[in-house]
Amino acid sequence: MKAIVFDAFGGTEVLHEAEVAVPEPGPGQVRVRVRAVGVNPVDGKIRSGIMEAIFPTTLPAVPGGEIAGVVDALGAGVDHLKGGDEVLGWSDTGSYAQYALAPASVLAPKPAGLDWTHAAALPVASDGAERVLDLLGVGAGETLLIHGASGALGTIAVQLAVARGARVIGTAGAGNQDYVTSLGATALVYGDNLVERVRALAPEGVDAVFDAAGKGALEDSITLRGGTDRIVTTADFRARELGVVFAEGPQRRSAARLAEIAMQAADGKLVTTVGATYPLAQAARAQQASDAGHNRGKIVLTVN
Repeated sequence: MKAIVFDAFGGTEVLHEAEVAVPEPGPGQVRVRVRAVGVNPVDGKIRSGIMEAIFPTTLPAVPGGEIAGVVDALGAGVDHLKGGDEVLGWSDTGSYAQYALAPASVLAPKPAGLDWTHAAALPVASDGAERVLDLLGVGAGETLLIHGASGALGTIAVQLAVARGARVIGTAGAGNQDYVTSLGATALVYGDNLVERVRALAPEGVDAVFDAAGKGALEDSITLRGGTDRIVTTADFRARELGVVFAEGPQRRSAARLAEIAMQAADGKLVTTVGATYPLAQAARAQQASDAGHNRGKIVLTVN
């Protein structure tokens, strides 16, 4: 099968297409014929080697951990799925490939009304957004500041926070202000004088901060909070030196919750935005776009 592989840590130039063996599912696993792959910032961080302390990688490696596709083969003990089932979820063996293995327990059924690319945009973003909102304890009546509100993670986080009854102020680039507003947030351009501009919108202060951007907003966030309490970042590696929580714990990967989120997306109750798609062979270009940031919604690889 065709897969994207990297044999050494480095920039996107280390990614290349290769012929590798089709994997065989073990007990509790299924093999998925991949149709779409979510490209996440963590993919580039793992490729570069800076995540080795958190995600040790054996080289050569196939990047990616987010899939949407068709069940192709079952391992021993899998009885709730069958060949031909359309699913979305997580892969443990690398998803930038024509076939990938996944634990059957972390795959959710893909609703008929949800296309492949939008299905691939959901698992990591929805899981990560809910995990951080729970870490922050965001509740009804609170004001939450989200940095990177137009990205894949921010898009979902804004909507889930609003559904909890929170007021959301979301920072994004100038070209994404209307988009962030459409998600239910009060949009704000990131950059200079952010503290003053947030305070003008929320004179009573912000109750929590979710940094999904990693673009140097932690100092302003600490100023707005009057300390490091109830600030969580998923993207800024300066977190520890600043005393801020970096959300690096294991993903929850709940198939039941993912099924609920997928149905909401299929019904139009949750917006999923695919900002760009690339064929599998152009994975390096897709990661370049992801590494550059400032994307609206999700970058997705399509697999034929």
